[in-house]
Amino acid sequence: MNTYIMYGIVCVAVFLAGFVDSIAGGGGLISLPAYMIAGLPAHTAIATNKISSSMGTAIASWHYFRQGFMKWKLCLPSILAAILGSSIGAKLTLMIPENVLKIAMLIILPVILFYVTRSKTLSGETQNTEEVINGTLIFKCVLIAFGIGIYDGIYGPGTGTFLMLLFSGFCHLTMNDAAGTTKAINLTTNVTALVVFLVNGKVLLGLGITAGICNMIGNFLGSHCFTDKGTKIVKPIMIVVIVIFFIKVLTELIG
Repeated sequence: MNTYIMYGIVCVAVFLAGFVDSIAGGGGLISLPAYMIAGLPAHTAIATNKISSSMGTAIASWHYFRQGFMKWKLCLPSILAAILGSSIGAKLTLMIPENVLKIAMLIILPVILFYVTRSKTLSGETQNTEEVINGTLIFKCVLIAFGIGIYDGIYGPGTGTFLMLLFSGFCHLTMNDAAGTTKAINLTTNVTALVVFLVNGKVLLGLGITAGICNMIGNFLGSHCFTDKGTKIVKPIMIVVIVIFFIKVLTELIG
């Protein structure tokens, strides 16, 4: 494929992925296929996607940090739990057939979609009240981060979306705090994975950095849009992400 066409495909998709990811998670469902469509081998696509997504997530994370959306009593233990879960998941992936997880996703995703469409919190009709940060809340956040971290290590797509849903629905965090905690976890796990890929020479730095700039712009615009419009914009974007995820999994199983 012509280099200019390859860069064009990746940069446009990664910009859109950054915008979506900063609001509702799931940007990898858009960006990773774009790298593969551009002709990159699977491992190179995954590795290069990590550098662009890390750059973009850093921008959104900084914005949410400045807005006060990151409560460090929740973020720090959740980050550690997510890293531990991800390392366990990476080992479990060698024992669990990928098709088993995909079939489970086909059952779970419609349930999640039903919850999202019915949720008053995600529609903006009501706001979660500020939760008192105590041992119980920290434990619930750590449990979620650990469990989704395992999923991220085994399979990965939609991790940010699942974190947002569980932090807001199960922990009753405000959408702002759920977004901030999610981004703190995403940034840490992305950078951790990126270091591994860089050490092993799997990253195309030129393409990754160029796409990363586009991802940063998308994350910048998306995170500011989230701040301005709040929950009203989360629900429709989250529905689109879940539908795309469902189609992706179904296509992989059929193919």
